[in-house]
Amino acid sequence: MKTFCGRANPTTGALDWVEESEEYDYHQEIARSCYADMLHDHDRNVKYYQGIRAAVARVKARGEKVIILDIGTGTGLLSMMAVTAGADFCYAVEVFKPMAEAAQCIVEKNGFSEKIKIINKHSTDVTVGPDGDMQTKANILITELFDTELIGEGALPSYEHAHQNLVQDGCEAVPHRATVYAQLVESELLWSWAQLQPVEVEGARLVPPPAVSRCAGAHSVCDIQLSQVSPRSFTPLGPLCTMFSVDFSKPVSSAFQSHSSQFAAESGGRAQVILSWWDLDMDPSGSIVCTMAPSWTYPQPKRAPWRDHWMQSVYFLPVETRVTEGQQLSLTVCHDDYSLWYSLHKQDPQTDAPPSRPCCTCQAHLVWTRPRFGELNDRRRTESYVSALRSVLREDSVCLGVSDGSLLPVFAHVLGAKKVLRLDHVGPYCSFTNQIPSDSDIVFLFSLGLRFGKLQNISVLMGEPYFSTSLLPWHSLFFWYCRTTLAGLLRPNATILPCSATLHMMAVEFQDLWRIRAPCGTCEGFDVTPMDEMVQQSLDFRESREAEPHPLWEYPCRALTQSSAVMTFDFTQRVPQESISSQGSLPLIRTGRCHGVVLWMEYHLTDDISVSAGLIGPISEQGECEWSRHRKQGVYFLRSPWESSGDGRAAVSYSLTFEPSLGDIKMDFSVQSQ
Repeated sequence: MKTFCGRANPTTGALDWVEESEEYDYHQEIARSCYADMLHDHDRNVKYYQGIRAAVARVKARGEKVIILDIGTGTGLLSMMAVTAGADFCYAVEVFKPMAEAAQCIVEKNGFSEKIKIINKHSTDVTVGPDGDMQTKANILITELFDTELIGEGALPSYEHAHQNLVQDGCEAVPHRATVYAQLVESELLWSWAQLQPVEVEGARLVPPPAVSRCAGAHSVCDIQLSQVSPRSFTPLGPLCTMFSVDFSKPVSSAFQSHSSQFAAESGGRAQVILSWWDLDMDPSGSIVCTMAPSWTYPQPKRAPWRDHWMQSVYFLPVETRVTEGQQLSLTVCHDDYSLWYSLHKQDPQTDAPPSRPCCTCQAHLVWTRPRFGELNDRRRTESYVSALRSVLREDSVCLGVSDGSLLPVFAHVLGAKKVLRLDHVGPYCSFTNQIPSDSDIVFLFSLGLRFGKLQNISVLMGEPYFSTSLLPWHSLFFWYCRTTLAGLLRPNATILPCSATLHMMAVEFQDLWRIRAPCGTCEGFDVTPMDEMVQQSLDFRESREAEPHPLWEYPCRALTQSSAVMTFDFTQRVPQESISSQGSLPLIRTGRCHGVVLWMEYHLTDDISVSAGLIGPISEQGECEWSRHRKQGVYFLRSPWESSGDGRAAVSYSLTFEPSLGDIKMDFSVQSQ
């Protein structure tokens, strides 16, 4: 059965009605899931297995029958570990139906169907009793309900319900305990993701309006691969603090709580950012520990386990506070049932009411992502745009900016343009850009073709381009479609900035990211191929010939080919009616395992000024790459990796077609020996 779905096209700006299978949504969820990543996490698997063995042994030592409740079983891996360790019976709960069906197949394939019952429900709907899902309450609770923030997937309410309804008093739990750590730091890099900073243009210091600079921002966590943030990028102002622990073997509350840690500032500076991660103690003694600590905390960083399903957290304080060395400080963390937020005090907060949850009042934090803040605060990038504008603006220039929440119109005004208009695709930006001091008019655009009364005789059409709806690099070609629609309002000799864009590609070997798409086969001795087959089936449904967005600064890779511009889009001309195609091949010039192809855009502001949304530096002799932190790049994973000898006799062949009517790029890549 199929149905028509309305979807906003991020490139063309049109509302497309497409026919989709009723299974499309869950195929996408499976294809983009982290199941493979978790199964490839050997450290996690080993620690869970050790903790399960120890818990089963403790219960057996008491002479009790071992009954397991496994909440969020996924593939059933932890339940199979428990039965192998000697458990008498396991109730394995999985709410996602396709995964529950895969778990049933995996349990049967490994010969555990008589001792493991898969329950396709949310754990809060599970019943206990003669006619219930469980015959009796469990005496060992096994869970994997965590996310980067620990509690963001609803772990606390699930534990709370399980202790009240599904497990015995005094039960064992694996993991036994979680502990959250936090460290106060100063970091110009990280703080640039939270607040708009002043900028210098032609000797004028442009300062964000008070409504923006005083805004506490959004409290939501910024989850990143903190291992890729160099310790040189921040200054610790205090020690690593133990903020709170949760004992999962005892009743758990999901109610609001706050916890504080007092310390003396280790150095003076600006208190801006909290770095945070957590540990899991798999046993009561704390001898089996699974830590999320970033690699730079390890004596040998290269030996740190890699995970994408559990990363590290960055929290931004509501206000920047200057502290001095030796000053007594109190760091407070609050949490509800799903999220955490931090505050800093210069006195014991026990005398005060718990800090309220930060809330954005300027709207910018509601519509700009953290990378977008970083992009707007990038001085080098800003200078490129200012230099380009300076070279094209005249005293009689009438400028129109086409980008979401862009500062380019403000720069054009400061540089002396006669008239500047701003055109935002997304309404909420307007109230923010209205606050920026400027004599410019503002035009709101919600649909191409509307409200063009003020748009006449445009001499400079400018864009970064940036649009909040863009996911993949080429979605920013929406600028080209806007330029085409506005063509009749441009002067014959109007300047288009950027004048063009090029799509670049190269083949790479990923250090770790390949794990999210690699089949697992056997995991800790258990056959999980039914899950591999389920994921591949969903990829084949559509995803296998599509790129997916990833911020590659967080995921190191090595270039195995040269980077190459493979397609050009000329913004000085209208979007063509016919498709644009490009075919060719790139020789594999470095040894390594080719996992896929990376694609990104470069925007040519003028003939000699360009801005890259991908590579931002030369590729090293060994193939190391430096990527923009502001935009995601497109990643196309090969069906199977290719072992490159590096002699150039094998090459990655590509075939790319840009379909103007769809605003999308159809692509195909393969590796061929010559």
